[in-house]
Amino acid sequence: MPPRTRTLRAATVAAVLALGTSLLASAPQAGAAQPEPVAVTDHCQGQCADILPPGENGNATLVEILGNKAFGTHPAHSDDQLDRYDGLVAGHTSLTDQKLTDFFNDASFGVAADQVESVTKPREDVTITRDKKSGVPHIKGTTRYGTEFGAGFAAGQDRLWLMDLFRHIGRGELTSFAGGALANQGLEQQFWPQAPYTEADLEAQVEWIRTTEGPHGEQAMADAQAYVDGINAYRVKSKNGRYFPGEYVLTGKIDSITNIGEIQPFKLTDLISIASVVGGQFGGGGGGEVQAALSLLAAQQKYGVEEGTRVWESFRQRNDPEAVLTVHDGTSFPYAGKPDQARGAALPDAGSVTPEPLIHDRTGSAGTGAKAPVKAPAALKPLQGMYDDGVIPEGSLPGTGGGAQKRGMSNALLVSGKHTASGNPIAVMGPQTGYFAPQLMMLQELQGPGISARGVSFAGVGMYIQMGRGQDYAWSATSAAQDITDTYAVELCEPDGSTPSKDSTHYRNDGACTPMEKLERTNSWKPTVADSTAKGSYRMQVWRTDYGIVTHRATVGGKPVAYTSLRTTYRHEADSIIGFQLFNDPAYITDAASFQQAASHIDYAFNWFYADSRTAAFYNSGMNPVRAAGVDPALPVKAEKAYEWQGYDPAANTTDYTPFAEHPQSSGQDYYISWNNRQAKDYATAAFGFGAVHRGDLLDDRVAELVDDGGVTRASLTRAMAEAAVTDLRGEQLLPELLKVLRSQPVTDPALNAVVQQLDSWRAAGSQRKETGPGSHTYTHADAVRIMDAWWPKLIEAEFRPGLGDGLYTALTANLATDESPAASHGPSGAHSGSAFQYGWWGFADKDLRQVLGQPVKGPLAKTYCGNGDLSTCRQALLATLKQAAAEPATAVYPGDDSCGAGEQWCTDAIVHRALGGITHKTIHWQNRPTYQQVVEFPSHR
Repeated sequence: MPPRTRTLRAATVAAVLALGTSLLASAPQAGAAQPEPVAVTDHCQGQCADILPPGENGNATLVEILGNKAFGTHPAHSDDQLDRYDGLVAGHTSLTDQKLTDFFNDASFGVAADQVESVTKPREDVTITRDKKSGVPHIKGTTRYGTEFGAGFAAGQDRLWLMDLFRHIGRGELTSFAGGALANQGLEQQFWPQAPYTEADLEAQVEWIRTTEGPHGEQAMADAQAYVDGINAYRVKSKNGRYFPGEYVLTGKIDSITNIGEIQPFKLTDLISIASVVGGQFGGGGGGEVQAALSLLAAQQKYGVEEGTRVWESFRQRNDPEAVLTVHDGTSFPYAGKPDQARGAALPDAGSVTPEPLIHDRTGSAGTGAKAPVKAPAALKPLQGMYDDGVIPEGSLPGTGGGAQKRGMSNALLVSGKHTASGNPIAVMGPQTGYFAPQLMMLQELQGPGISARGVSFAGVGMYIQMGRGQDYAWSATSAAQDITDTYAVELCEPDGSTPSKDSTHYRNDGACTPMEKLERTNSWKPTVADSTAKGSYRMQVWRTDYGIVTHRATVGGKPVAYTSLRTTYRHEADSIIGFQLFNDPAYITDAASFQQAASHIDYAFNWFYADSRTAAFYNSGMNPVRAAGVDPALPVKAEKAYEWQGYDPAANTTDYTPFAEHPQSSGQDYYISWNNRQAKDYATAAFGFGAVHRGDLLDDRVAELVDDGGVTRASLTRAMAEAAVTDLRGEQLLPELLKVLRSQPVTDPALNAVVQQLDSWRAAGSQRKETGPGSHTYTHADAVRIMDAWWPKLIEAEFRPGLGDGLYTALTANLATDESPAASHGPSGAHSGSAFQYGWWGFADKDLRQVLGQPVKGPLAKTYCGNGDLSTCRQALLATLKQAAAEPATAVYPGDDSCGAGEQWCTDAIVHRALGGITHKTIHWQNRPTYQQVVEFPSHR
């Protein structure tokens, strides 16, 4: 392939020459550009578009990294989708179908002859053609092996360093690979205990797919091997040609002068470890039953068992009748509900719960982050310490970082043809996976025997398109997070019959005192140019039982127990490969029904959406276990035969699963929306926060209005998404009720009345967090936004803490954080991550305020908390906190961080692409929007 970089200034080249001319090597020239022959009929006819910022190219040589650091230059196609993505903030208000490609890529199949940038043939049976505009690889194979080899080769070209990072994260070896920065220590300490495996465990998962999934399983593993072969082919070529990613030099893997060193070969088990990271973070669901039990105990302690349970259930909101639903036609799909008479619950004794220790035998900088910079060559000085804060900054990945909630990403808007201008369904949809440089996913087109699709795949597991479009259909997913993870209480014992303690490492299993299995990972590191963290090491240790991984110790009824976490997808991290294989097969996917059948082969908890020229459809996937009758899935349960999953086999971690028909699904509904909200009536939630107000309402209200008006177009549906993407949920959904309370009597303080009027003006203008004009970096209603950001946490505490009491309030906030505005730093992917308003007390506040106002409430809170139910007292509490918020300066509301100065409101919200390699990008306007997004409308069908 050709050098994919912009011209470097002479000063940069001179600096690099100090290290030796070998560093100037770049990728070999591809063959002469040739048009790609059309092999399939593209039924989208120019009406499919997509976007994935910042850009396709995620590899950078050392020269390119130095150029980026010194002069802000970027490798070709590493940032050419960023401005289009950012531009939709200002451009959506005047958007037309004709203007869509101003903000999206043309996602048609193939590359027009005059748009071919390069053609590479890593083998005779495959061609990788890249287009001029975005550099996306269009991979066309004449054999199945060649197609998949090409996919692996292209993945190496675009994401080699990223794939290497993630296979080490999945294996719990990040610090040994990339350095001992505290963020790296924290990241592997969060990921590895969720999916701790031995190499034999990983190999067994490969063999399971190959031997239990029939011909599809055999084909999947053959495809995966070809993909790995392609990655390794590029790995060798780039190493020998000295155009490998420069991060290998900076982390001490390869010598910049002699080229001595190695990029370790990839193998099939690496794909399992990468799949465990991707699936676990975006497709998991459930867990957290220990913390739920603690808040239930706090409620029972305050109110007594019966009333405390009623209060707790009103906050748990498993099946809230006011919650926004994806299937909104009233169809019921009962699952994981509260049993009439719970049995087998294993609530801990008060004060007995302790988390299971993970880290042992610390040495050196382990846990301290002490620095000991190495002596770096002069030319590399600008890059010294670039990973001192971690190769992946703390809290950047979904479900990581202090206080972060897990998962909860992505959205979808689909309208059936009956309500569109063309008569064909329209979809605007995509996953929110955070913002990274390079991105976790990569765009590609795959055309070969049995494969025909374009879209995205997570780097390292890209043998198939995971979300994208086929010849006459498109599909996408949102995280579903239904309950596929349970907590068991295993009774501890000692093999000699002595009295056990909470520290015992044996447990009762079918009557026998059985040893737990110890799994360990020892990591060590030393300072490099990239990471100055001093030499150190530690050992991670978890205990594995037949009921899962030990997470906590406690006593139940005075007896010591270990709480374990058991998820259905454990030991089956990559089984979903079968579903993805089917998504890519045009012979299998012929309509909505066949797509839903394919989606049922996805084991992780996802909501799948489909659109072709005739039908829009939905299916919820996941290995939903069949639980024993009477077991409450929201709480820990005793590890006894009577209460375990039906048909459970611990050796293979298999069980009975709910059948296809019991999963929420629909075809041809007037419209569908999903923003990680509830799927359907009676499909109980696995977590707190699915009540009367949810960010899904931002989509549902807008799409419902479009459908009522009729004549929906791709542009109008995209506008609805884009408007919701810059809207503050609190301003749109909660502020009207707050204002009613405040204005239930005249606000006599002139200054405070002016503040109330400011908030009302912001509400009337749409409650947006949007700048006055492109590049102004100042919000139109900046002061109202500042006041709301300062007021919300204060008003929630004033509304609920007095009535709940300190203990219960604290316990409930541990289940669900009170706020997740874009300015907050505790969201699912940390600060500057775009995704916002998924987790918060908006639903609690909405019901409580309507209760105090005397309005009708379905599924009310067990008590009214604001002012203890007295409107006047509630009003005084809100006014007092509003006055405090209005007086709080911007420098206190927005204290600043590594990206922004104190008081910089726009910047605090703004999206920062977290650098996973050596290339950084400019900050862009906040949008609560999918990272990868499609806009599709198929006018014809096969």
